[in-house]
Amino acid sequence: MIKRAVCVAATLAALPAVAAEPKGLGAIETVVVIYAENRSFDNLYGHFPGAHGVDALAPSQVRQLDRDGSALPDQPFVLKDPATPTPDLVHRFYQNQMQINGGRNDKFVAWSDAGKLVMGTYDGSKLPLWRVAREFTLADNFFMGAFGGSFLNHFWLVCACTPTYPNGPKVLISAVEDDGVTLKTAPDSPASALQGPPKWVNDGALTPDFHAVNTMQPPYQPSANKPAEGGDPRFADPAKPNTLPPQSLQTIGDLLSAKGVGWAWYAGAWQATLDNVPEAKAAKFQYHHHPFNYLTAYAPGTKAREEHLRDGGVDGAAFLKDVDAGRLPPVTFYKPQGNLNQHPGYADVLSGDEHIADLIKHLRKSPQWGHMLVVVTYDENGGFWDHVAPPKADRWGPGSRIPTMIVSPFAKKGFVDHTFYDTTSVLRFITRRFGLEALPGLKARDEALAKNGNPAPGDLTGALAISAR
Repeated sequence: MIKRAVCVAATLAALPAVAAEPKGLGAIETVVVIYAENRSFDNLYGHFPGAHGVDALAPSQVRQLDRDGSALPDQPFVLKDPATPTPDLVHRFYQNQMQINGGRNDKFVAWSDAGKLVMGTYDGSKLPLWRVAREFTLADNFFMGAFGGSFLNHFWLVCACTPTYPNGPKVLISAVEDDGVTLKTAPDSPASALQGPPKWVNDGALTPDFHAVNTMQPPYQPSANKPAEGGDPRFADPAKPNTLPPQSLQTIGDLLSAKGVGWAWYAGAWQATLDNVPEAKAAKFQYHHHPFNYLTAYAPGTKAREEHLRDGGVDGAAFLKDVDAGRLPPVTFYKPQGNLNQHPGYADVLSGDEHIADLIKHLRKSPQWGHMLVVVTYDENGGFWDHVAPPKADRWGPGSRIPTMIVSPFAKKGFVDHTFYDTTSVLRFITRRFGLEALPGLKARDEALAKNGNPAPGDLTGALAISAR
C-alpha cells in the first residue's frame, strides 16, 4: 500500500502543472481599441434607450444663441440617410471651446461654418453598431480628451499630451483674445450666424506659445507634404510650414515596450498609401490620423517602427487576417482608413458603422475573444452639437461628449455606463491592467480636474462585470 501511494504521488508530481485561470483584470489578455471619427454622442446615440440623450430635454437645454447672445431658431433634428455623407463641419481647437461656451453648449451654430447641421442627429436604431451597444456596454458620459480636431486627439489617445513647435512660423500662430480661448474675429466677420460663417484674424495650427493644436503634417511619409527635392524620400519636406518637427513625447507604446508587453498600431491602407497604389486613392488615408508617425522613436529605419506600426490593409484586410488567426498583440490599436472612419465630408455614417460591426463580428470569433476587451470610441465630435457640458479641467480639455462602447465577454450586458470618462480613460485602463507607470499627462489632467472640483476620469472598469482587482 505504501509503495502504491508513493507511485501515485510520483506520477502526479510528473504531470505538468495546470495554470490557474487568471482572475480580475488579469483575465483580460488582449485590449483592442478601434478609433473612429468625428461624431458627438448626441449625433449618433442621442436617441438610445436609457442613455442621457436628446429626447427628453427641456427647451433651455437645446437652445442656440447667435454671436451677440440673441436666440436662434435651431433645434435638434433627425438626419434621414446615414449612407449619404454630410458636408464637413468646422471642428478646431478654439472653435470647440467657443461652442461649448463655458459649459452651456449654446453656441455650436454661432461658431460653426455649417449652420443648423450641427444640431443633426441619427436614428441609430437602424445602424448595426446600435445593436452591439444594446448587447454590451454603452458609455454615455465619455468626452474627447482634447478640444478640437482629430490631430490633437490622436496624440491624447497615445500620450495624453500636446505636441509643440518651438518658434513655429508666424503664419501658423492663432490670433487669440486675452482669455486664451476666444479667436479674434476679423473686422469684416458677419455679426450673425444668419449672415454667414465667422471670419478670423488668424485661425492657425499653433497657439501663441507654440503648441500644435490643429492639423499639422507628419515629418515622415506617408504625409501630405512630399519629400524635399533631393532629400530622403522617407521624410516630408521640413521646410514646409505645416510639417511638424519630429516629436520626442513619451507614449503608452514606450511604457508597454519597457514592460515587455507587445503592442501595435494597425492603420487601414497604410502600406497601400506608402506604395501609392491605385487602391490608396479610394481608401482616403488621412495622414494626420497616425500619431506615431510624428515621433522620433518610430522614425523610418527604426526597429520600433517596423515592429509596432503595422499595415491594417485596404478595407482592414491585414488587420482581420491577424484577428482571425489569433495573432493580435496584448494591446492593439486599429484606425480605419478614411472612407470607413465615419468622418463627415469624405465618409458616410453607414459604411463606417458596417465596417466596425464587421470587425467586432470577426473579433468575437477570434481565438483570443475569450480574454479580450474591445473599446470602440471616436476621436472627437466633428463639430456636431452635444448638450452635456464637459467637466472643466486644463487648457487642453476635455472637449465635447463622444460615443464609446465596451465590447467584451467581461462587459456588463445591456448596460449604459454613466461613469465620467474621457479619451485618457483608455490609457488609464491599459496602465492599470498591465501595471505601467502613469503618463505625466494623466496626473496633470487629474490635478486640473480636482482644482476645478471635478473627479478624475474612470478607467473603464465601471463597464465590467468582473472584479477590477
